[in-house]
Amino acid sequence: MEKKVFVVEKEKDGCRLDHFLAACGGGASRSFWQGLCRRGLVFIGGKQGKPAHRLKEGQLVEAIVPAPEVMEAEPEEIELDILFEDSDLLVVNKPRGMVVHPAAGHRSGTLVNALLAHCRDLSRVGDRIRPGIVHRLDKDTSGLLVVAKNDAAFQHLAGQLKERKVKREYRAVVHGSPPAGEGTVDAPLGRDRLHRKKISVRENGTGRRAVTHYRVLESKGPFSLLSLRLETGRTHQIRVHLAYMGCPVVGDPLYGPARSPYKKMGQFLHARTLGFIHPRSGEYLEFTAEPGDEFYKLFLPGRGLAEWDT
Repeated sequence: MEKKVFVVEKEKDGCRLDHFLAACGGGASRSFWQGLCRRGLVFIGGKQGKPAHRLKEGQLVEAIVPAPEVMEAEPEEIELDILFEDSDLLVVNKPRGMVVHPAAGHRSGTLVNALLAHCRDLSRVGDRIRPGIVHRLDKDTSGLLVVAKNDAAFQHLAGQLKERKVKREYRAVVHGSPPAGEGTVDAPLGRDRLHRKKISVRENGTGRRAVTHYRVLESKGPFSLLSLRLETGRTHQIRVHLAYMGCPVVGDPLYGPARSPYKKMGQFLHARTLGFIHPRSGEYLEFTAEPGDEFYKLFLPGRGLAEWDT
């Protein structure tokens, strides 16, 4: 455990506490400092500070930083569904139920464990438990991910994501049907104030802009099949936006109906299409992986996958 003490200088007057700590705290991320604030380990003038607190010149900020938990991702021989691979990157189709990288409660059996066994020279960009991971999918979301195999590829792909140049199209089976055949949800997102594991729409100016475009492919009975395209990539974005529209993803354990017979079936959200510029060749690459058969059988039994192609 370590105690860090900072004094707010003139140029930081009016700065948010989490931004201040991220700038002055030795390289730790803003989310790291936000976590410490929520655990009651950051103090302003002796009083617990919240991430959004606006600081004043001369104030004393104290932070209690716990000793870091040592976690190492180990290679595991787990079968992977790889659509493309070369010396710079690979595109993998992640199954539903697989966690992307080790974390508390999921120290093995993750995509990273499988990747380390498959690529012994996998890039260690970011940190040692997320080598090469450019973007993530929720545990219960299946579909396509691109993984960098060296530093140059990681930086190039991460830059494309930041500049919104990566094409990401999803398929979802949802409860109900959107009010229009196609449209856009432009609603800012932020951490839910009451439920720390949830994200919610924040219309009071504290959220980050999030944009999801949707198109209804088919509706029948209580369900609709949607195509969704991400313009931004916030945590849980599609799931929150669909719930906000009144059409939560079938099987969603966090944002779906409290009582649902479909929760045990898993979450019906799939990252179907992924397109990006290859970091070395400059060629545009695009890949498609259909959801599993059970995805469509729930929506409309008997229909073939080819009938849903767009």
